[in-house]
Amino acid sequence: MGQMNHSLTSIVYTALDGRGSVRRRLRASWAFAFLLSFAAVAPGQTIGNHSAVYDEHGVLLPWTSWRDAFDREVNWYLKCPMENGYPRFVLMTFMQGDYSPNPKRPDFIPAMQNGMGIISYLKFYAFTGKTNPAVLQIARYMGDYLAKENLTPDTGKYPRFSRSTGKRASFPQPPDCGSQADRPFEIQPDKGGIAGYALVLLYEETKNESYLQQALQNARVLVANLREGTATNSPWPFRADYRTGTPRGEVASNMSFILRLFDKLIEHGHQEFQPPRNRLWVWIKTFQLPNLAKDGLLWVQFFEDYELLENRNSWSPMNLARYLIEKKDALDPDWQKDARALIEFVNQRFTSIRSGILVCGEQDDDKDPWGGAVSTYGAVLAMYSKATGSNEYKGVAFQALNYALYSIDDDGCPSEAVWKGKRRGGWQEDAHTDKLHNFVDAMNAFPEWAK
Repeated sequence: MGQMNHSLTSIVYTALDGRGSVRRRLRASWAFAFLLSFAAVAPGQTIGNHSAVYDEHGVLLPWTSWRDAFDREVNWYLKCPMENGYPRFVLMTFMQGDYSPNPKRPDFIPAMQNGMGIISYLKFYAFTGKTNPAVLQIARYMGDYLAKENLTPDTGKYPRFSRSTGKRASFPQPPDCGSQADRPFEIQPDKGGIAGYALVLLYEETKNESYLQQALQNARVLVANLREGTATNSPWPFRADYRTGTPRGEVASNMSFILRLFDKLIEHGHQEFQPPRNRLWVWIKTFQLPNLAKDGLLWVQFFEDYELLENRNSWSPMNLARYLIEKKDALDPDWQKDARALIEFVNQRFTSIRSGILVCGEQDDDKDPWGGAVSTYGAVLAMYSKATGSNEYKGVAFQALNYALYSIDDDGCPSEAVWKGKRRGGWQEDAHTDKLHNFVDAMNAFPEWAK
């Protein structure tokens, strides 16, 4: 199936113009016929929480407008009950469709979930004209949780550093809170990069100094633990014991958010981060990007619940591609070539057909299109299409994002995964916090998609 997936993505089976009409480019008519065989069964089909809607060409359409769907979803979260001063979804990963915790899953991924959540809510706040202060307040709640409740003790090699995993509804997280595949005293350096970067963005919007100070702490701890990146290890390990610094997992694939954190702090006048930032970028450019064409073993390890040492993932390459697209020549003179190489790495390894739609899975060990992975894929393809003026991936992006949209129920409650059928709640990162910002990026790239 992997070879067929690559062919399908390469032929550009639906390139959409600005009005949403379809142009077919049939470089491989057999693959196009294969796709139409799925569209032929569209009548009566259910995707996620809704009956599927297709146009006359078999292109999957939204069940409602994107803007309406996300107004519903955000409003559903604005009604989330408070617990200890925070909305419940800020302090738990496994929240059910009635806002209650899943009693079987007390584990929690605070840095990733709330870091990406801050980014999502700040982007949605800006996209909607900064008209609803309650949206910004959600981002503040997330930032407050990260800065006040989610830190390692002020000792050891990673002091006062953002925890990658923890325990639901802990105020603060205890010293031995590691969960999922983390050991009790472990952190993941790259998740500290995500949290730190999000906190700088929140500082820029609110001018609350505590957010900037925690971002600086994360960044300084990262610099103190920076090691030489090589062809077999990243500048930080995937996991480390925060007390001793003992590493576990020589490669962490998600280096783009540490790069974002350093770049943001340099913008704010903290020139101390320029040398480590340069070292990190040299490693990405010299080792990690060329590895795309090799064994891909510098693209392993990202998700908190896995510790497989050779488990490549789609999230890290797609998010590096996003940063290259955002910064263009200011970051990388080869940004277009490098972004395309990252996209094609993902196309070759993680895509599949679901409900007649080309979608993206998470990792070698789990190629199901969870909400975070498939929405990240669609958003980055849309951004690449806008930035390059090429329609090569535009139609793929539109349909992948439409597929992800079907997770949202009528009242706005989303599910973690469309492919699971009619469902509500679940992993909050996949259901909401790492999905919302992707749709905002795509709507900014192609405003007509929001209508």
